[in-house]
Amino acid sequence: MKKAAAEFVGTFALVFFGCGAAVIAGMGTGPTAIDVLGIAFAFGLAIVAMAYGIGPVSGCHVNPAVSFGVLLAGRMSVGDFIQYVIAQVLGALAGALVLYLILSGKASGWTGGLGQNGWGPGYLGEYNIVSAFVFEVVATFLFLVCILGVTQPGAPSTFAGLAIGLTLVAIHIVGINVTGVSVNPARSLGPAIVGAVSNPTALAQVWLFIVAPLIGAGIAGLLFKSDGLLTAKS
Repeated sequence: MKKAAAEFVGTFALVFFGCGAAVIAGMGTGPTAIDVLGIAFAFGLAIVAMAYGIGPVSGCHVNPAVSFGVLLAGRMSVGDFIQYVIAQVLGALAGALVLYLILSGKASGWTGGLGQNGWGPGYLGEYNIVSAFVFEVVATFLFLVCILGVTQPGAPSTFAGLAIGLTLVAIHIVGINVTGVSVNPARSLGPAIVGAVSNPTALAQVWLFIVAPLIGAGIAGLLFKSDGLLTAKS
């Protein structure tokens, strides 16, 4: 239960800080507003903080795709995987719910957005479904390459959390205008489910942000399996 509790807290923090930066600071004007770079760093620094805060307890996956990659790499059991995913989704829901409660107290200017991912006409850069799918698969693959690489035996682990967080920053800088960046099914599910309260269509596109990250993570996980192409030789 310690691992599950850690994953719950870590995913809560990721959604609260990352999506919070997008919908609270990101929609402001003047000196209080932030841009793509600010939102990217909010997500990345949340991961850095949680990596050092809960990493010693659960490994700080805070992402079902990460847990899936770790599972396929042979580094965790199916039982732990299920427990992690449940905790991650619940943490994302809690983070999105707290954001909803905060934002619902705004006198005006809030449209009900909670940082939901999406694509197509009317969404950020208006990229199509192919662009969104390709980006999420490739970005999640590269994210897992970093995570599985810096956490494998023999890798220098002292700065692993920093490397992982900065990789997430880079991913957001490239992809925010494409999909808002998921690479994390829980991060997408939480805001979509809670956001459905005021916007029933919020769940319509969430399937892509479950399927695509799992594909990218799965490929990376297999490459880091024992004696895989990216496994360090002892």
